[in-house]
Amino acid sequence: MKHLISAKQLQKTEIMEFIDRAKHMASILKQGGTHTLDGKLMAALFFEPSTRTRLSFETAMLRLGGQVISTESAREFSSAVKGETLEDTIRVVAGYVDVIVLRHHEIGAAARAASVSTVPILSAGDGAGEHPTQALLDLYTIERELGHVDGLTVALVGDLLYGRTVHSLVYLLSQFTSVRLLCTAPASTPLPDDVRDFALAKGVSVEYEPNLERAARQADVIYQTRIQKERFSSLAEYDAVKGKYVIDEGTLLVMKEHAIIMHPLPRAGEITPGVDKDPRAAYFRQSHYGVPMRMGILQHCLER
Repeated sequence: MKHLISAKQLQKTEIMEFIDRAKHMASILKQGGTHTLDGKLMAALFFEPSTRTRLSFETAMLRLGGQVISTESAREFSSAVKGETLEDTIRVVAGYVDVIVLRHHEIGAAARAASVSTVPILSAGDGAGEHPTQALLDLYTIERELGHVDGLTVALVGDLLYGRTVHSLVYLLSQFTSVRLLCTAPASTPLPDDVRDFALAKGVSVEYEPNLERAARQADVIYQTRIQKERFSSLAEYDAVKGKYVIDEGTLLVMKEHAIIMHPLPRAGEITPGVDKDPRAAYFRQSHYGVPMRMGILQHCLER
């Protein structure tokens, strides 16, 4: 695999290989890192804002002994403002580095970049499309926290229409057996038909459960998401759904004792701060798991 642009590329054996790599990298991190990518250079090319993804990728590369060049606001501060196409930007940057981590505001941008790049493209999110490396760290989180993925009930809560992390997570979960998905979302932000159909074709149970309490009672994993204001065409549409599903101390009372709460972050009120102290709140641990997982991804695509 040269590029990682979609979670649909990966089969279960490959997913588990990445999880094993991440476990190995976690042990290396305890020693401060390694130098296996000495002399390698990564470009972080971000056309949309990012904190966790950009910094965890940069941290991962540095912990592997590599180096980083980056631009955080390429949409405003690159030659894109002069009319340069994404393809031309990639052709140029690929001549400078060994791997490109790309976040872009347009669905399909990662595939376009990969079609012209001479170095690996790792998608860090393309609009409302996908976010495959986030999904891999999410699977790693589930495996680390619960010990397995097969047979789990996962409640997907919030913005399932525009939530690219949800789309990629569903594609990965679909490779496992006896997985059940509960979709707890406003009627205006449902799981896209093509994502749902992919899961159904793989034998995954996909159910609509509009009541958060009922979903929380059944779930082994509650995957909460932010209602993404920037994806809506009007403020009225956003205002109609924001705040509909909020995880609070009351939710904790009905959850299973072993269940976990996840969130790709940032949050914007959909998990109250009082939840943070509960050991089932895994979202900050989840964000930290991004470094060893992305170390494993970088090592995989750059090793000879």
